[in-house]
Amino acid sequence: MSSVAPKKKPKDAATRADQMNRGILLYSILLALQYGAQPLISKRFTRREVIVTSSVLTCEIVKVVCALVIMVKEGSLKKTFSEWTVAGALTASGLPAIIYALQNSLLQIAYKNLDSLTFSMLNQTKILFTAVCTYFLLRQKQSIQQIGALFLLIVAAVLLSIGEGSSKGFSDGSPDQILFHGIIPVLVASVLSGLASALCQWSSQVKKHSSYLMTVEMSVVGSLFLFASTYKSPDGEAIRQHGFFYGWTILTMIPVIFNALGGILVGLVTSRAGGVRKGFVIVSALLVTALLQFIFEGKPPSMYCIVALPLVVSSISIYQKYPYRVKKKEL
Repeated sequence: MSSVAPKKKPKDAATRADQMNRGILLYSILLALQYGAQPLISKRFTRREVIVTSSVLTCEIVKVVCALVIMVKEGSLKKTFSEWTVAGALTASGLPAIIYALQNSLLQIAYKNLDSLTFSMLNQTKILFTAVCTYFLLRQKQSIQQIGALFLLIVAAVLLSIGEGSSKGFSDGSPDQILFHGIIPVLVASVLSGLASALCQWSSQVKKHSSYLMTVEMSVVGSLFLFASTYKSPDGEAIRQHGFFYGWTILTMIPVIFNALGGILVGLVTSRAGGVRKGFVIVSALLVTALLQFIFEGKPPSMYCIVALPLVVSSISIYQKYPYRVKKKEL
């Protein structure tokens, strides 16, 4: 009589979950390092003469190439594009890309009409709006402790933004200008940021849209909008006058490639960990920037950064330790 081997499904599932968690942790650390180091790398290797639009468009092209190469190595390229449809692409990536473009435009308007403190405080509300949007789109609930952790993170983000951000003083605009061209645009931009992040998470987790494919689609859509804007923008005029690669050197490609890899990491973190946790990573990256500035430039962290550090660590610890749990109904 042959013996039957015991089933190992629970153990296998636990192993897969453990591998996924380690993968999420790795991507999060890499994204925090990339996001934190990007300002220093850009400052060191990008000359002032470089036209911003040319740098952004090149970054989007590099993102597309990197994503396609990874898909080829994984062997998923042929299958992914055989199932690709225009409608699916527009739903999964086109809408978020358009929303992000509108959000960036609103932020530019708001930044010109608000002092740095008000701008920083209002801009960090995007973390809360991301949690709200993921609840409505994905029914992803937060525990009371996690909500508290989000507020701690927002406070830390505001402190870091003030300490490491612009030294712009208070706006001289009229109250109506501050309200309609400052406060309202930045709040709408925060809502749009939360919505776009939740849509990306919904596309990857519910619709099972590949994060690499989303990177390709969003880069293409974003590049088309940016290219169209060059017809009337100052950057477009500069490109026509001086050429696309005006001010470039070989070293200019370093921050471009670094930024492109960061874009791919953002997609991986959003698809596997969610938009809310991506917010934690981005805020943590501000601490990385402060640390790197101290190491390579001798610039000591500001008092804001020192105060924000325990808040970030505490918020991450609380958010991870107290996830939302469905209450069992008593019989």
